Amino acid sequence: MIYTRREFLAMSGMLALSGLTGCALKQPPLRIASHVWPGYEFMFLAREQHWLDTNSVQLVELPAATDSMHALAAGDVDGAALTLDETLRMCSNGVPLTVVLVFDVSVGADVLLAKPQITQLSDLAGKCIGVEHTALGALMLGKVLEAAKLRPEDIHPCAFLINQQEAAWRSGTLDAVITYEPTATRLEQLGARRLFDSRQIPNTIVDVLAVKPSALQRDPQAVKHLVASHFRGVAHYQRNTPDAVYRMTSRLRLPVEQVSSVFKGIQLPWLDHNYRLLSGNPPSLLEPARALVTTMLNAGLLSKPVTLDSLFTADFLPLPEAT
Repeated sequence: MIYTRREFLAMSGMLALSGLTGCALKQPPLRIASHVWPGYEFMFLAREQHWLDTNSVQLVELPAATDSMHALAAGDVDGAALTLDETLRMCSNGVPLTVVLVFDVSVGADVLLAKPQITQLSDLAGKCIGVEHTALGALMLGKVLEAAKLRPEDIHPCAFLINQQEAAWRSGTLDAVITYEPTATRLEQLGARRLFDSRQIPNTIVDVLAVKPSALQRDPQAVKHLVASHFRGVAHYQRNTPDAVYRMTSRLRLPVEQVSSVFKGIQLPWLDHNYRLLSGNPPSLLEPARALVTTMLNAGLLSKPVTLDSLFTADFLPLPEAT
């Protein structure tokens, strides 16, 4: 989607205003945890370009989603970039969260990769499969086993965090691995074969910005500023892709020419799409979330049901007339 000059300038003005308002409140900075994932990179792009006021919002860089969830539970951060299933798991475990932004929908960026000699999913029987000990890892593994017509006892799950998977693959420890970008691209360059990805489970893996209600009440302008910064980062990527890609290389640990390819596996909902997803009215995330809760309860991934009535809000998105 291409945005007009008026749209872009209006967003820039709104972003600056939100930043100034946040500073005027003199609140402690909003602390948001995140690990490396393409859909989250636009926050960091905004920070590098000085569009994100770091006195208002601090991005806490952590190795994996597991670390972000631990930081949320410990009270060390106010929110985190997580998948929707991880958000549901935190809520089920007693950490209240509200989804204020949809970063992306995975359409191929979450994958199962296997050694070249493993040519079909049924060949995974008896094999060591690397997987993160997270809701997303368990969800993906369950979908893979379902597609392979295998039972959990038919394979050997091996727990590896995302930042450990490449080393485990290089060491020969793993026969297959459930992973995501940009690690997936690096492993495919080492010869890993793609056997399953999120295109086969549409609308299941959604990345969101989840914030504690107490932080939303304490400093709503900081939350609005962060959300606006994300959209400004996306707009810059779409308007000046070579510059944005160059700035993303160090965090994604990929050569410049390969960065754009990792975004082919995700959809980036723009503002109007975010309003639809977070509004609570069809086609919102509410129904997919209900289905996901049922799936996770049946799989033992949730300790108790999650009330979804107040999980999503569009209140922190930029106003439609401002974009």
